[in-house]
Amino acid sequence: MIRLLLISICIMSFTQTISQSKGKKTFHLIVGTYTNRTSEGIYVYEFNARTGAVKSVSVASGLKNPSFLTVAPGGKNIYAVAENEPDGSVYALQFNSATGQLKLMNEQSSGGAHPCYIDIDHAGNRLVVANYTSASVSVLPVKENKLVGELLQNIPHTGSSINPDRQTSPHPHSAVFGAKNNDVFVPDLGQDKIIQYQLEKAGTLKEVGFVQAEPGSGPRHLIFHPNQKFAYVINELNASIIAYQYDKTLIPIQTIKTLPDDFTGKNWCADIHVSPDGLFLYGTNRGHDSIVCYKIDPATGQLTFVERQSVQGKWPRNFMIDPTGNFVLVANQETDNITIFQRNKTTGKLTFTGNEIKVSMPVCLRMVEK
Repeated sequence: MIRLLLISICIMSFTQTISQSKGKKTFHLIVGTYTNRTSEGIYVYEFNARTGAVKSVSVASGLKNPSFLTVAPGGKNIYAVAENEPDGSVYALQFNSATGQLKLMNEQSSGGAHPCYIDIDHAGNRLVVANYTSASVSVLPVKENKLVGELLQNIPHTGSSINPDRQTSPHPHSAVFGAKNNDVFVPDLGQDKIIQYQLEKAGTLKEVGFVQAEPGSGPRHLIFHPNQKFAYVINELNASIIAYQYDKTLIPIQTIKTLPDDFTGKNWCADIHVSPDGLFLYGTNRGHDSIVCYKIDPATGQLTFVERQSVQGKWPRNFMIDPTGNFVLVANQETDNITIFQRNKTTGKLTFTGNEIKVSMPVCLRMVEK
């Protein structure tokens, strides 16, 4: 009887530990910004994913335009691009999840002007960077001490497309590792191409092909579905999203518009994300200043329109869905605010909570478990 009681207690304790782990609801929100107005650098907040409440924690000051961020596996290191010209760079920062403090460790050249996107491989050993203005993709190593190493490779892009204002030269706008960790996809807004690379054993990239997008579309950001069978690209210039089947390469299966039919103003799409449960996809419109929601067919990956919501600000540069899927946070660059929406997990629809974070020129949002 005593033995059975002890086993029962152990099982209950183990079950409670799992439940507590799955129920984790407090995170650190890390915000990259442009420092052209009053921002001081990268901001850290405490975010409660049960209530949507936010509390200011710290700021890593003295960084110039630390716009786009990526979090290393384990959440103890953050890498940010310094989106400057003529020479952009990459910051390596140590993150203390207990105190919410960021510490700059070192800085290296990004290999080009206006680096606008950074991603880290699943092992935490390599960084890929898209240099928008100088039209190149760079690879930088992460050292054993988590410092960012000197530039390992810089690949220039060549080509153009039909838009006379935005596509007279290449403009890689993101660089994203695929599920297999050796696939890297680079949407190039200036060429209307999604270029595919493979990460080789030496740590350098080799081009293996590309997917041609519609002329004048301007592919910007790419996101993979959690099941890794599908990928989605948001096109900045023609306000559309393309759904792809992902099997070694990208195979287009659907194109859908992000704007209402009666909208006649100017618009530039920005960011795209899939909900943690894989059931809904969201994208942002700058100009229309909205976030659009689609339901994802889990069998085919195709999208069905659900709704559009005002972002309660202007120029939604970036947004994120918190890890629990309860809230969506939108970074509105021109109104200096991050607006917080409650998300209905059944319908995918968003409701503005009335809460916002006031921070100058927010660009990129990331969360780390507290």
